[in-house]
Amino acid sequence: MTEVLVPIVIGIFVLYAATLFGLSRGRSCDRNVTPDDLFFVFVVPCLNEEKVIARTLERLRALPGDNHAVLIVDDGSDDSTHSIVETFSGEKVWLLRRSLPDARLGKGRALNAGLRYLRDVPAVRDRNNDDVILCIVDADGRLEVDVLDKVAPHFADPRTGAVQVGVRMTNAKASLLTRLQDLEFAIFTQIFQTARRLIGSVGLGGNGQFTRLSALESLGDEPWSDSLTEDLDLGLRLLTRGWRNDFCGETYVRQQAVTGIGRLARQRTRWFHGHMQSWKRIPDILKSQLAIKTTADLIFYLTSPVLVLILSPMIFLFYVTLVAFLIASPGNAIAMLSERGLEVPLLVYVLSFGAAPLYGIAYWRENPRYGLWRSLAIAHLFNVYTYVWTAAAWTFLYRLVTRRRAWTKTARSSDEAGAGVKTSPESSPHDESPSYFERLVAAGVPPGMASRMTVLMWTTVSEIYFASWDLVKESITTSENRTSASSV
Repeated sequence: MTEVLVPIVIGIFVLYAATLFGLSRGRSCDRNVTPDDLFFVFVVPCLNEEKVIARTLERLRALPGDNHAVLIVDDGSDDSTHSIVETFSGEKVWLLRRSLPDARLGKGRALNAGLRYLRDVPAVRDRNNDDVILCIVDADGRLEVDVLDKVAPHFADPRTGAVQVGVRMTNAKASLLTRLQDLEFAIFTQIFQTARRLIGSVGLGGNGQFTRLSALESLGDEPWSDSLTEDLDLGLRLLTRGWRNDFCGETYVRQQAVTGIGRLARQRTRWFHGHMQSWKRIPDILKSQLAIKTTADLIFYLTSPVLVLILSPMIFLFYVTLVAFLIASPGNAIAMLSERGLEVPLLVYVLSFGAAPLYGIAYWRENPRYGLWRSLAIAHLFNVYTYVWTAAAWTFLYRLVTRRRAWTKTARSSDEAGAGVKTSPESSPHDESPSYFERLVAAGVPPGMASRMTVLMWTTVSEIYFASWDLVKESITTSENRTSASSV
């Protein structure tokens, strides 16, 4: 079963990536609205951001034009963040200070507080909500100088509720790990997001997210949720309410890649958790008036992490079986390779690195100076790097079973001498979210039953592991019998 199921599933993912790669090649934006038609407010949630906030404000204030302002939401900082911001305060730089116990309750709540503040600001209140655009920028985000000129045309369509720009890593050259993260974001934004413009399923990120005020207001008094990925959740809600999400790949926001593998794993576990929280939006997606292709892509995107969780043991054991066969029966392995020629090596390559050439080409097109061959090489390493998501999936499951809920904010790097640095979208104020067990109880499920449901999930996954080990033994035995029979 494993030797059949794994190639099929991997083949589906490779085909999906290839399809979106093809769709992403035809990207254009033919609009005729100028930035002067809109008023932009850059909302920057902050929690102890003294290392980076000054450079962020300098960069935002230096953007051309007079159709924009900055709102800093200090979410209970106990460093000198607010003091630094106060030196910039003026007509176009506003500061909202939040204090405990209302502060540090998550990025979503900080953003909602910022929205309530803006409703009473004359520069916003006196304008039509359709003409006011809120842009969420992380405390060390570095938007390109042309960002308003590039983004504004996407709002020519009154149905457009939000626009997401591309994301790149400022410190991509620092190490192999940071380069791989730069590749990861380039792939996601320039292939997947660009293709989803045609499908109608563009997602929103926590950095470089432009949202029309009227679209936010249509979601109620608090449009941002308490989800660990409030950006993904917001994008889904906008789509199901009839708004259109768009992607602008002509410009981007720079952010700092995580520099340690441990921090990276924790970050991706958190994102995985937030992704799973978005499952509560699936019923709304299915009941909405979205096109079939949009609904199908959103459902596939939301449920794909579960495939990672369930099938990762099988994928792991598939390779274990292959390596075990090569080690235990090298003669039979050589005989099989001689008999089938390039069939087996090609199959192993496709299963291991199927989409790597596409990713390499896409990255090279975004970074011509990096070179085609280097881009192709790093893209193959990227396929190995993506297994961090497997670790994140299983760490999430462990946290779910053990009811662990506390998260640590990603630390910033010092912003030196104009070197724009940025942390990941996850790093803005985001504290804790109720565990799966607690949400079941809050939904009315008796604690005893909620506990049994959680244990049942863990038991089911364990059974998959044990069954997979049995399949390994069977696969090795079957392979040896086949090769022995063919040699006879």
